Amino acid sequence: MPDTSQVKEHMDVISSDRKTVGKVDHLDGPDKIKLTKQSSPDGEHHHFIPVSWIDHVDQHVHLNKTGADVTAHWQHGRG
Repeated sequence: MPDTSQVKEHMDVISSDRKTVGKVDHLDGPDKIKLTKQSSPDGEHHHFIPVSWIDHVDQHVHLNKTGADVTAHWQHGRG
């Protein structure tokens, strides 16, 4: 399990193919990252990604999935 203690609000979330897929809103429980609404293609919905997709964290959250994989499999949220 990745070390989520380094994940902070407003960090960029970067896919394995170096695309910015969003910004961290906050950790949602021990196993999900909630992305900001502004990260959403429509700007109106939060999306959630599992922390298991984290490859490593430095000044950004780096994922082990491509941008296409992330947007195809992220969970949609409301509010």
